[in-house]
Amino acid sequence: MNKARVIARVDVKNEFVIKGIHLEGLRKVGNPNQMACHYYAEGIDEIIFMDAVAAYYDRNSLSTLIQDACENVFIPITVGGGIRTINDIKTALKSGADKVAINTKAVEEPEFIHNASKVFGSQCIVSSIEAKNIGEDEWEVYTHNGREPTGLDVIEWVKRIEILGAGEILLTSIDKEGTKKGFDIKLYEMVTDNTSLPVIASGGMGKSDDAVKVLENSNVDAIAIASVLHYRMESVCDIKKALRENFIKVRL
Repeated sequence: MNKARVIARVDVKNEFVIKGIHLEGLRKVGNPNQMACHYYAEGIDEIIFMDAVAAYYDRNSLSTLIQDACENVFIPITVGGGIRTINDIKTALKSGADKVAINTKAVEEPEFIHNASKVFGSQCIVSSIEAKNIGEDEWEVYTHNGREPTGLDVIEWVKRIEILGAGEILLTSIDKEGTKKGFDIKLYEMVTDNTSLPVIASGGMGKSDDAVKVLENSNVDAIAIASVLHYRMESVCDIKKALRENFIKVRL
């Protein structure tokens, strides 16, 4: 098994880090740059910056933030939210991002994933999928930061975006997001059984034990963490130590 990656997820609205529950009821929790620097100093493996309202305003406004972060943070950075054109991807990568996460535009125009991976290479293109449970072992894809149902089945969509050329999946459980009650292990188990792409589990982490459980019980490659880090419930070091104690390989 590859080393599991521990990733900080930083959702941004109007230049503030925000956090909600089920992607709703957003409240300000800090400064994105200060938080990114802190997590980098603690040993985080990657950072994902998501513009939480970009899909509604047809724009991504994180370029300046990414440029500032890249002056002090030297790990892979993914940027998402409002990525709708090849030019948007160019701007994000030019600002210093290593990867872009695409959700709404991919659902509206699946060929965009294919075209983007052709231009930039699949390693740059992350398919961001927001999943809501709608029945036993059944999840629906949502867009616009978890607000708009699409009628798409998550498993079928995962298979399709792999064919289209995405290089990685950021899979957020809307049901678990912000609850701190643990990951939706069944969701990650089923998705990783149906794709060979690396999958990042996002939504639900409340303590180190939750990270251990999802990595032991599904084939996800990484975990994305927000509340636990933002509210200083546990440090990156605590989480990695717990993973190592359970024989899960992590980057030191």
